[in-house]
Amino acid sequence: MQPVAARQTIAVVGLGYVGSVTAACLASLGHRVIGVDRDPIKVDSILQGLPPFYEPGLDQFVSEGHASGRLTATLDLAEAIGDAGVALLCVGTPSAENGDISLEQLRRVCQEIAPRLDRRSKPLIVAVRSTAFPGTGEDVVTPALGGHPMAPVVSNPEFLREGCAVKDFMEPSLLVVGSASREAALTVAGLYQGLPVEAQIVALRTAEMIKYACNAFHAVKIGFANEIGAISARLGVDGEEVMSVLCKDYKLNTSSAYLRPGFAFGGSCLPKDLRAITYRGQSLNVKMPLLQSVLPGNDAHLARAISAALAFSAGTTGVYGLAFKENTDDLRESPVIYLIEQLIGKGRDLRVYDPHIRIDSIYGSNKRFLFDTIPHIGRLVTAGLDGLLTQSGRIILTQSPPAADRAAIEASGLPVLDISRIPG
Repeated sequence: MQPVAARQTIAVVGLGYVGSVTAACLASLGHRVIGVDRDPIKVDSILQGLPPFYEPGLDQFVSEGHASGRLTATLDLAEAIGDAGVALLCVGTPSAENGDISLEQLRRVCQEIAPRLDRRSKPLIVAVRSTAFPGTGEDVVTPALGGHPMAPVVSNPEFLREGCAVKDFMEPSLLVVGSASREAALTVAGLYQGLPVEAQIVALRTAEMIKYACNAFHAVKIGFANEIGAISARLGVDGEEVMSVLCKDYKLNTSSAYLRPGFAFGGSCLPKDLRAITYRGQSLNVKMPLLQSVLPGNDAHLARAISAALAFSAGTTGVYGLAFKENTDDLRESPVIYLIEQLIGKGRDLRVYDPHIRIDSIYGSNKRFLFDTIPHIGRLVTAGLDGLLTQSGRIILTQSPPAADRAAIEASGLPVLDISRIPG
């Protein structure tokens, strides 16, 4: 199914930065848009064909929308949603004192919409543009609407930056629509038909989480660049040049590489180099809390995997993978070895297989690290995958097997816990 591209009558609830830009831009796409806000100044501005605030390009879009009759505004929510097929909620979700967000405005608007739903002859899709934590649609919006069947709930997070919000709307880098109702999601996605972007139709909670993931990632990138810049300056290095060259690597650095939930990292480079750069920062009195938090964060992730493995393992458990990742025999600081050590310590009976590891062939730092951590590892390692599968009652995957091995594991019918993807 494709997004529904029919022109819609849309109520945009909240005429702040997000709401005003959304309303004006949707009107430019041919929709009839009614903005609603409690602030008469914002409403009067739209009614006069003027933007309520300065945003590059917004004045032209508001003026054209007003002149065409496709963009209007009101103080009356009932009037705004009367003929609308979609209500886009763009109200504020500011920070509360404890760091959580306040959903007071979002809840209030939904409670005001609810009593008007019984009188409707057609559904009103309630789409939340406001930033709201996963579960808000199910636990706040839907109950506030009374769970009414005429009001399917959608999450349609905005990705607009102040100062270039109009351009971001008209030339979007991402369009996300989530709902339990695919029909409602496709209808909302259809509002943006004609823009150069493919709609990502996902689950309701997924859409809500994507917005937080994006903003957190942007913050992490800024924090990372600033910390690299700070230590570079202290070392007499041009930090801007460092980051400029870093960004030219489109295969690993500015790409989807490494951006997949999975097992903890290890190996001979990442742990060692993180320790080195944070140590050097401390010795130079350069505070780098972001980089200093990475190794503890990795330890916490490993702990989650260990907890999942402990809850899963019973009887004889086969562990597929011993190296720190697939397609290598490097055992140095492999998180799998720490996991196996913990499982043995808790009395679990294990068998281990790695297609690239032969115990009698390893030497040097690999051998020292392995046998210093698990002296009796030789007793646990099976010669082949068949031995692992016949001697085990369940399997833990710590790395992604090649297709033939994965097929054999699936054919065995054994229960599988895959912590190479998303640990519990």
